[in-house]
Amino acid sequence: MSAKSLHAYLAFDGKCAEAFGFYAECLGAELEEMHRYTGSPMEKEMPPDWGDKVMHASLSWNGFRLMGSDGPAPGGYSGISLCVNLDDVTQAEKVFAALAKGGTIMQPIAETFWAKRFGMLKDRFGVSWMVNCE
Repeated sequence: MSAKSLHAYLAFDGKCAEAFGFYAECLGAELEEMHRYTGSPMEKEMPPDWGDKVMHASLSWNGFRLMGSDGPAPGGYSGISLCVNLDDVTQAEKVFAALAKGGTIMQPIAETFWAKRFGMLKDRFGVSWMVNCE
């Protein structure tokens, strides 16, 4: 089997643009794409108030890509977390604090037996994150 890559694709119920702006800011990532339903081939298939919603978004960070769109998350996010691995304690603490704004800290970022820093949170969009610094 030959594979090119594996990416996370998140579904947001109308808040994709806000979420991806937030993630780009928190991670210092580049927002690569933000396509709306208006003007797309799918425009006529969508409810009239969905023209400004996001059909596809993509951001890149250190060679990785995160993608998403507006729509309900199938089954929700209860069984998945995005894990950010950093190699600098200060950066790990900064990213954790940024992602936690308006969210819920599940495990405060602290030193563990396996990492200089590790913490878990659910951001204000309901997405679970782990921040790890080995």
